[in-house]
Amino acid sequence: MKRIIFAIVFIFITNANLAQYHVSIKKNDGSLVEISTSDISRMAFYPECPGTPTVSYAGKTYHTVYIGTQCWLKENLDIGTMINSTTNQTNNGTIEKYCYGNLESNCTTDGGLYQKDEAVQYNDAAGAQGICPSGWHIPTDGQFEALMTAVSNDGNALKAVGQGTGSGAGTNTSGFSALLAGNRYYYSGSFYDRGKYAYFQSSSYYTHTQSREMQLYYLNNSIEIKLVNYQNGYSVRCLKN
Repeated sequence: MKRIIFAIVFIFITNANLAQYHVSIKKNDGSLVEISTSDISRMAFYPECPGTPTVSYAGKTYHTVYIGTQCWLKENLDIGTMINSTTNQTNNGTIEKYCYGNLESNCTTDGGLYQKDEAVQYNDAAGAQGICPSGWHIPTDGQFEALMTAVSNDGNALKAVGQGTGSGAGTNTSGFSALLAGNRYYYSGSFYDRGKYAYFQSSSYYTHTQSREMQLYYLNNSIEIKLVNYQNGYSVRCLKN
């Protein structure tokens, strides 16, 4: 794991009630980041996967997080060529993705949205590598259930801080950092629910036209494994083999 060194710098003001503190964080490269304690409401430390703090894949760097006994990518996958949402992704030798609102910038921030077949790369075996990096795979519904158990079925623990509201406000105590990235609906090719739902593709099929996915909601801390149409476009998180 990376080593983080803390040095506390005390800045005293004449009035003791106005005393402020700064936290100085020394990074591995020797640089310092200073933060006023008045700007900190919460500090959390997330364990990266032993020996695999980051993964470089298709020109992007992904971070990892260790939750329970599982090693996850900390960001939604963003790989492939953007196509218009009115067109289905096909088995044409090119990884294709949807970007919410047909804006590439939304893929940059939230990751791509993928239909089930495209995500698993037309391999219906549970735990298929699909579009994930080598050594990683599309999680099964059972592996999502293990993740749910690891966070005591608290969806807020999976959501990034700033995602959700009220009783559904993300705390990200797990480090999973889920984004409410919405989905691409198969019937109309339209986008829905950005800021309201997070949907994650699994590699588990139920029938030829249905698959399972994990869902988080912005107004409460629920986590659900849902049956959905396999042609909907959802986010992808990769799990280490």
